Amino acid sequence: CRKAGIQVKVVTGDNPLTAQEISRKVGLWDAADHEKMYSTGPEFANLSDADASEAAHHLKVLSRARPMDKLRLVRLLKERNEVVAVTGDGTNDAPALNHASVGLAMGKTGTSVAKEASDIIIMDDSFRSIVNAVLWGRSLYQNIQKFILFQLTINVVAVGLMLVGPFIGIKLPLTVTQMLWVNLIMDTFAALALATEPPRASVMNHPPRHPKAFIITKTMAWTIGTTAFIFLGLLIAALYSIQQNGVTPEEQSVFFTLFVLIQFWNLFNAKCFGRSESAFSNLKENHSFLIIVSAIILGQFLIVEFGGTFFRTSPLDARTWITLILSTSLVLWIGEAVRFVQRILERQKNN
Repeated sequence: CRKAGIQVKVVTGDNPLTAQEISRKVGLWDAADHEKMYSTGPEFANLSDADASEAAHHLKVLSRARPMDKLRLVRLLKERNEVVAVTGDGTNDAPALNHASVGLAMGKTGTSVAKEASDIIIMDDSFRSIVNAVLWGRSLYQNIQKFILFQLTINVVAVGLMLVGPFIGIKLPLTVTQMLWVNLIMDTFAALALATEPPRASVMNHPPRHPKAFIITKTMAWTIGTTAFIFLGLLIAALYSIQQNGVTPEEQSVFFTLFVLIQFWNLFNAKCFGRSESAFSNLKENHSFLIIVSAIILGQFLIVEFGGTFFRTSPLDARTWITLILSTSLVLWIGEAVRFVQRILERQKNN
């Protein structure tokens, strides 16, 4: 929890020696900590709000605490714009559980009053379950960011082609049915592939985000802008080239496949957003992702080869397929190179 930027505080009605010893055994408190990190309920109650607010920030152990001391501690921390999670099992804990940002009641030993006042019930009464909840919550939020990153990049490219095309004498040669397939990849397949990413323990090494922070970070905005700009330039160049002497069905199929394969490889880059790990690390663990990316590439092959008049496609020879796959895979390899450099810099920083 400390690595994750979470401050853990023990608030108990037990005597100071018991609270101190248990806190020492779990690694929360030791003799090197200064006196501000340890207090009792009566001492805390005698402090003014200003002094109590400062004490609440540093406090690790509060013994001989009464229910109102716990409630006051929660209130003062929230006034400091902290996100406060409170655990409890008794009726006396209900005010603090209700006032907290997140109230967590014990499922086994908790009273019905405590459960009613809480937002979450811990079924096994284990602190480890709270850590797992944070892990899953952060991972899910990051998965949503990955999907937004992927979808906005492609949408910016598509809109850019629509807007820029008429001014330079080209038009997007994708049919309605082809665009439906592209949208299916962008929405349904991408959402399933990125949402099923398993939680990684590495998310617990980052500080918590601000509760009011916008879901699109500066890093995301920069990545979307630069990636979309590069993709847009490549696709405009491809369009300009194939439309010089009129668009043939085969050239239309080439551009359609080029557009989809760029998305396909960028899906791997989006999968690694927020991490410096390779896109191939732990890939076998996410069976859903492998199934979905296989479905995308197989679906594109079947549409081009057998779509005919319905998709307005023309079959491509093996050489063209290999050329398209290898050339568009540069999207992934460039991303891998960037992540490789990031890993080197992280190792140097840690050393």
